[in-house]
Amino acid sequence: MNGLQILGTGRALPEHVVTNDDLAKIVDTSDEWIVSRTGIKERRFAREGETLTQFAVEAARQAIARAGIRPEDLGLCLMGTVTSDNATPAQSCLVHQALRLPEDCPAFDLSAGCSGFLYAMETAAALLPRMSRPYALILGGELLSRITNMEDRSTCILFGDGVGAVVVKSTQDAPWYAHLGARGERDILWSGGMGSEERYLHMNGQEVFKFALETVPQAARTLLAKAGMEKEQVDWYVLHQANHRIVESVARRLKVPLSKCYENIERYGNTSAGTIPIALDEMAEQGLLKAGQWIMCLGFGSGMTWGGALFQWQDKEEK
Repeated sequence: MNGLQILGTGRALPEHVVTNDDLAKIVDTSDEWIVSRTGIKERRFAREGETLTQFAVEAARQAIARAGIRPEDLGLCLMGTVTSDNATPAQSCLVHQALRLPEDCPAFDLSAGCSGFLYAMETAAALLPRMSRPYALILGGELLSRITNMEDRSTCILFGDGVGAVVVKSTQDAPWYAHLGARGERDILWSGGMGSEERYLHMNGQEVFKFALETVPQAARTLLAKAGMEKEQVDWYVLHQANHRIVESVARRLKVPLSKCYENIERYGNTSAGTIPIALDEMAEQGLLKAGQWIMCLGFGSGMTWGGALFQWQDKEEK
């Protein structure tokens, strides 16, 4: 079974911080109201003229450097996003151009909402053994501020901008278990797109909460069954950062300590496909990820989609 070894991580977020107090000047809300219901204290918004491409390229360069490889070593470039700078070419192709990746390094985007990064990881696990080189650049991220109605209190308090990236290697020596799913639903979480009069995000928060608590714990149990493991053997649960209440409720349903669930939602809000790779980069930077540890990543998003991956953290390969 071909697995993935993460060799390097990276992240890039706008410098512009938007606090709950800032939003309270626009809509009827307060810092206490937002924190108590979501766990979010602030988020980052891109400024006028900033692009998803520049953040994706910055995160990618960090991940490549930390992996100890060169851009020309990459055999695959994937990005999970729903807010590409262009309808076409794909965001991954814009990154491909900026990094001057080899022409035989395929590049394409995956639109699976907040599950996009996990969809891209499993796609890489399947494709890399057939590529010219065993390394892949996988990104997840958004500029959700571009499609968020700042006068809609139900959404503007939740979302932020940012990109995370990883460089992975295809190897038979790294255990890798994944589980992906979808339930075709349009009216729970959707956007008409940049060219539509209804381009803003629309969300039925109660249905999203219900969907998450139904699918995420089951995805975790499926991964444990595939690996023949018990939940106690997992060292870190890295959940999509949608809402602290969801993370807390999933932990309770799985009967795992909340202390095993890494959270950074208070600082970034929900960056959709960016939340999991951004979290992994922070954890690596803080020295929280140790060789031999088992990591379970779990996500859910518009579509409706869900996904999970269970893998073992390994030391970077010797060059």
